Amino acid sequence: MDQPAQNPPAGSRRALVDRFRQRLGEVIARSGLGRTAFAAATGIERSTLSQLLSPDNDRLPRLDTLASVAAARRVSIDWLVGLSQRPDLGGDIVETAPLEIAPTDNTPLDARLAQWHAEADGYKIRYVPSNLPDLLKTDEVIAFECQALGGERSALEIGISHDNLRYQRRPDTDMEVCSSTQSIEGFARGEGLWRGLPVGTRKTQLRRMIALCDELYPGLRWFLFDGTERYSAPLTIFGPRRAAVFVGQMYLVFNATDQIRALGRHFDDLIRAAKVQPDRIGAYLRGLLDETDHAAPAR
Repeated sequence: MDQPAQNPPAGSRRALVDRFRQRLGEVIARSGLGRTAFAAATGIERSTLSQLLSPDNDRLPRLDTLASVAAARRVSIDWLVGLSQRPDLGGDIVETAPLEIAPTDNTPLDARLAQWHAEADGYKIRYVPSNLPDLLKTDEVIAFECQALGGERSALEIGISHDNLRYQRRPDTDMEVCSSTQSIEGFARGEGLWRGLPVGTRKTQLRRMIALCDELYPGLRWFLFDGTERYSAPLTIFGPRRAAVFVGQMYLVFNATDQIRALGRHFDDLIRAAKVQPDRIGAYLRGLLDETDHAAPAR
């Protein structure tokens, strides 16, 4: 494999390029593949791979190239660029692209999510939903969310919601949820994503959340923070085992203890900033329901 001709200063750009070339060579050697086969396996152009391995190259690879190598060969990006001495994968990239499935089947991701919940049994699960907590949603709301994806996806998501609610109803479950007040108020008013959702469906959803929060408390504790003061991407922390951050068409899954603790501290900050505590969530939702009653007649 190519070796740098000299040892440039550790913090220099050249050092990063040389270290990446060295470690990319190690990854290729460990894979047992030739360069052409390795390029095909990682989705990198053969010419790009040759350029990255050239001693004359002085450019760092693009982030998507780093991610492709890291995901395909199960090594960390930090190690590839010399920021870590351990090649162990501290985080996974889990694709969630739609698959052709039967209504009763799970996609590989859905099966993995169920496995993560099972592995976290006995630990606290901490959850920031993308909008409403999925285990509290009505079937009608889920169907509205999934209308562009078709009936199969809707049926799958409804099944997942029911499974999560059954899990939460088990004895000794412990879940904390954090959302912004703006996301809940936007739902109640039919704004943004929820534009076009009938007011009657929204009121039914509010009543369901009131009932379930009362039923599941204190095993389920829902905190609301001000979205003008704090922000969080959707994420789930599965006890000390792993954490998953949802970024649209994929989950970034973190397995290293330091990463999980860092996300836990972020979650702690959301709780400390909460404007609505779990024991007041019912009153808060009833206020939104009253506001919805006065805003428009039920349909």
